[in-house]
Amino acid sequence: MKTNYWLILGTMLATTAVAQVNTNTLPEMPAPATAAPAPAALVSTNPVASAETKPAPVKHRKKKVVKKISEPTVALVPGPATVAAPNLNLRGQAGLKGEVVGHLKSGDAVTVISQINLDKHAADEPAQWAKILLPTGTKVWVNTKFVEAATKTVSAKKLNLRAGPGENYSVVGVLEKGASVNELTNHGDWAQIETPANAFAFVAAMYLIQAAPPVVEPTAAPVETPVANTPPPTTNNLVEAQPIVTEPAAAPPAGADTNAPPSVVDTNPPPPRVATHEGYVRSSVSLVAPTYYELYDANSGNAINYLYTTSTNLDLARYNNYEVIVTGEEGMSARWKDTPVLTIQKIYVLSTNPPASLNKRVYSPRASQQRR
Repeated sequence: MKTNYWLILGTMLATTAVAQVNTNTLPEMPAPATAAPAPAALVSTNPVASAETKPAPVKHRKKKVVKKISEPTVALVPGPATVAAPNLNLRGQAGLKGEVVGHLKSGDAVTVISQINLDKHAADEPAQWAKILLPTGTKVWVNTKFVEAATKTVSAKKLNLRAGPGENYSVVGVLEKGASVNELTNHGDWAQIETPANAFAFVAAMYLIQAAPPVVEPTAAPVETPVANTPPPTTNNLVEAQPIVTEPAAAPPAGADTNAPPSVVDTNPPPPRVATHEGYVRSSVSLVAPTYYELYDANSGNAINYLYTTSTNLDLARYNNYEVIVTGEEGMSARWKDTPVLTIQKIYVLSTNPPASLNKRVYSPRASQQRR
């Protein structure tokens, strides 16, 4: 009994010792700390939203560089010229705004009507343009409402020629009332016709080559007249036709038979009158004019003389709007007795510049009757 007591006591003491040893052990080492997750507000799970936060690339526009053309200064005069470009556009107006109505190639011959210099033009646009006669075969259109269907003649006072079938196309000429038209094809109220002789177009002047107009020598020897009897040059006086002067018969001698027939009187006309005038050349506007061109005074606008030539080498169209001195035989038209006509023997060019009054036109209410 006493032995069991000591055994129980020893067991209790050993258990107490083991319990004291376990309570003195070191605490376990904590696990290594990890980085705290980012706040949910700062992390986006939307791929679209993430892409929007990136700045868009900046696109730089390239500036259009306008290349200024090198244009030589030219001075064209009315008359023939030659194309000096491989492919030259015919336009309905002076400038690149004019629609293309045809094409010319190098070596083609054209007839210059006048030169036009643009005051305002783009850097890549020529400033100098030539108004030329439209080559045969170029498309020209008219409104058939103003053409008699039976006779194929113009019924309006004036009818515009256009570069296309519509009023939005450029005007390239005018037909007078009664002019005949030859229709080639139709497009609604518009008809394409054969190119009239007075139709025109525009080309860049720097692509034309032109020789200077020669001075025309007289085709016949001028009539020699005394210096004292030569009338001075004039620009505003018309020389009236000289009446035929006959010499009176001599008085019969005393005692002569007065019943005898009178002596023959010389009724030969005087020699042709040679006159010299100064003025500007222009085409005749009257339908009953004796010639196609006339000499006129730029200040008053009055005609001085109608110009006539028998020479096939003298083309008066080349001298249109030129200031000239003309010498020749002066007389009256055989048909219109009060109309002076000058047969040219000599013509000298004083200036190729048109008069300042050329562009000053007086418009009347009747001028608005021009048809489109």
